[in-house]
Amino acid sequence: MKRVVVGLSGGVDSSVTAHLLKEQGYEVIGLFMKNWHDDSVTISDECPWLDDSNDAMLVADKLGIPFQTIDLSEQYRERIVDYMFREYEMGRTPNPDVLCNREIKFDVFLKIALSLGADYVATGHYCQKSTIIKEGKEIHQLIAGADNNKDQSYFLCQLSQDQLAKTLFPIGHLQKSEVREIAAAQDLITAGKKDSQGLCFIGKVRLPDFLQQKLKAKEGVIIEVPKERVPVLQIVGKDNAYAKLDLNTISSSDLSLLAEKPVFTKADGKIVGKHQGAHFFTKGQRKGLGVGGTPEPLFVIETDVNENIIYTGQGKDHPGLYRNGLFVKEAEIHWIRKDLELTVSDTMDVKARIRYRQALTPARLHRVENGLYIIFEEPQSAIQEGQFVAWYDGEECLGSGVIS
Repeated sequence: MKRVVVGLSGGVDSSVTAHLLKEQGYEVIGLFMKNWHDDSVTISDECPWLDDSNDAMLVADKLGIPFQTIDLSEQYRERIVDYMFREYEMGRTPNPDVLCNREIKFDVFLKIALSLGADYVATGHYCQKSTIIKEGKEIHQLIAGADNNKDQSYFLCQLSQDQLAKTLFPIGHLQKSEVREIAAAQDLITAGKKDSQGLCFIGKVRLPDFLQQKLKAKEGVIIEVPKERVPVLQIVGKDNAYAKLDLNTISSSDLSLLAEKPVFTKADGKIVGKHQGAHFFTKGQRKGLGVGGTPEPLFVIETDVNENIIYTGQGKDHPGLYRNGLFVKEAEIHWIRKDLELTVSDTMDVKARIRYRQALTPARLHRVENGLYIIFEEPQSAIQEGQFVAWYDGEECLGSGVIS
């Protein structure tokens, strides 16, 4: 009988995961990860860890499986929270959920599970795993979840072959509605529970309060840049920011131009307001600017943390928000499918996304000496440094990287 440790979060997905594994004949152990002690920055009635821990314990009791809580708050602070502060301070926007999976669930938690004699860990992620044999060697594939609205493969885009080898995703082939039906049929307390929101294992957070624990408020100006002040790229087949590209016409000299973000100065616009720190804002953000009276709402099109300036533009179609390319530094390129890794001068046609739930867009990878360019057929809005880009072949996530 194979032993599986399930990350019981107190939600319906992990509850059904544990139930299905027990039904399949595995020896199941439930572990709840406590990753945070400071409730002062969480909106506590949205996702209190104590309620989640109690729900996880009640589910384990109902299923008749062993259960314990493990405190990983020290590792979480070091690997996730401190990282977040550093990234925001540099004017980048981190994705803590991707990091939490790579650093906590499938590293620290996985090692604890293996120390308990587990053959596998299992989570309630909406994604699937498949295994193929290539040149006599097992290769694990990370496949999108069957429920298009819930597919979480993007959040797992930093997993390795070693991590996938030890992981099971029992609900990845199901729709969310089916998961809730199974939970209700088993009379699990989590059957009707709302999905948690916010930071991985912390809950819904007042981000400014959270960041202000370490990042000091610092008054600066908000500048509105008119659409016509955004430079147009002189590239074949691209006469404006919204133009669709023919990926076959892109030359190697176009790559850096397509990935380069526009640089704005105070002279490009007018001061329309003040803010309390450019590092509290991110590209594409609309809320929290506190500036009204414009025909269309203002969106952040760029932040300058060195000069402490926020550049904004009217409307979500402002050309300052769009570009077709991005760059990933060599050290930040991650291949799940190492057997498909590109060497310098290689290209690959893929579909890619730069955020969770975004539709996959045709793109081409260009491997160069110091990293990887990803050029999209359709211009992408709010490409933000620090976020992850993930690339796919059909339903399979092949790899990912941190946007530079």
